[in-house]
Amino acid sequence: MSSILSLTMNPSLDIATTVARVTDTIKLRCSLEESHPGGGGINVSRIIHNMCGDSIAIFPCGGYTGDRLLELLNREDLTTHSFPIDTNTRQSFSIHEISTGKDFRFLLPGNPLSQEIADACLQYIGHLKNKPRFIAASGSLPPGISENFYAKVGKLTRSLGAKFVLDTSGPALACAIQAGGVYLIKPSLEELEELTGESLPNEALQLKAARSLIQSGKVEIIVVSLGAKGALLITADLALRASGLPITPVSSVGAGDSIVGAMIWAIYQGLSLEQALRYGIAAATSTILNTHGEMGQLSQIESLLDQIEIKQI
Repeated sequence: MSSILSLTMNPSLDIATTVARVTDTIKLRCSLEESHPGGGGINVSRIIHNMCGDSIAIFPCGGYTGDRLLELLNREDLTTHSFPIDTNTRQSFSIHEISTGKDFRFLLPGNPLSQEIADACLQYIGHLKNKPRFIAASGSLPPGISENFYAKVGKLTRSLGAKFVLDTSGPALACAIQAGGVYLIKPSLEELEELTGESLPNEALQLKAARSLIQSGKVEIIVVSLGAKGALLITADLALRASGLPITPVSSVGAGDSIVGAMIWAIYQGLSLEQALRYGIAAATSTILNTHGEMGQLSQIESLLDQIEIKQI
């Protein structure tokens, strides 16, 4: 059994296409659609797998879309454990506008998930014979699951002696942090502002807000993703800024998940937090240089490492 588990409560079958320009009222002639696995935790496991790491992706799925999702994951030789549900796995849709390079992403909420399935996921993790070292919960919660679900995952993770990594937003993130014991979170700047209830227009305020959360004892590491500008990594006694590379992105799908997965992989390998951040930014860059839904590959990630500039702040 893998030492790294990912948990995705609201996976998706991602459909992607391209169009010259997105506009209203007229028919938009798109390219042939592509299908890819989707959902935060699943993508975390995919990037770890691409980096020759070992992880298992845990998620509920069902219907014809769930069958297609499992088929795509099997093609990638990803280790999974799925929980059958009676409804179709949700679909998400993204369009890449060729004329501007912009991505338009449409995320459906998915069908309600029963508490029974959610409990089954937790029971499966809790009864594993070989205990994991990391549990990464990522993505939104489906309708029907209470906003304190990730707080329960955190409690379970602590009982197993593992490190809890969480990448979500809104009330689910707030509840999990309030419960405490979170090893790492990766909010965007907007999500950090929502979490703290403050406007954070500059680096000094961003650092102060993150440190306040850390000093409360609720979370150890905060990685603030800043899009094309890179990311900040903050702990109680360390603050790093990683600059983004000047590239033309092909797609933004999976970039944040790549940061999380690559950083877990690097920390699991015993690398420093600075090196983990370097791998995270390189992995995100690799992913956004690929077509929709294609995660970065190890050779491409390694070729980018020396170009990532990291400064202590």
